[in-house]
Amino acid sequence: MSVVALADCASTLSSALRDRGLSPFIGTPCGILAPLYARLQSDPGVMTMPREDSAIGVAAGCAMAGRSPVVLMQNSGLGQSVNAIASLVVPYAVPLLLIVGMRGTGSDATPENEVMGRMSEIFLKESGIPFRRLDPADLLDQVSWGRDLVADWRSPAALLVPPALFGWQP
Repeated sequence: MSVVALADCASTLSSALRDRGLSPFIGTPCGILAPLYARLQSDPGVMTMPREDSAIGVAAGCAMAGRSPVVLMQNSGLGQSVNAIASLVVPYAVPLLLIVGMRGTGSDATPENEVMGRMSEIFLKESGIPFRRLDPADLLDQVSWGRDLVADWRSPAALLVPPALFGWQP
């Protein structure tokens, strides 16, 4: 276990994802994920999508082509993608890694995000998608866990990003 300084989490996470062969990166902008997204922007495999369910569809195509895609989204986008996840990712065990910014949790107690803050983990659990809430104390191990599920076991997985991980201030 190696502890990553909070200020270095986005940089460490982006390097860990790349170093473990995960790509392409497909996502929609999210304030919590902005530091990670900024570090990934230099990667030619980054695609910004207007909708999260579209990102899921593109990632599914990449997975079918043998890639190990990463979808970046806010948890409100997870809610918006329920049908794509429930009717494509889950029944066909599409191997993709979801990285989800967890609005409405921790230091982000905004009322408009509280419902999805409560529902995100429940949805993933009920969908059978394994997930971990990222922690600086286990960041590299958690990325390796996600990579193993997606690349080796060809299964979907999710890494949840609490607001404080990259210093989010609502």
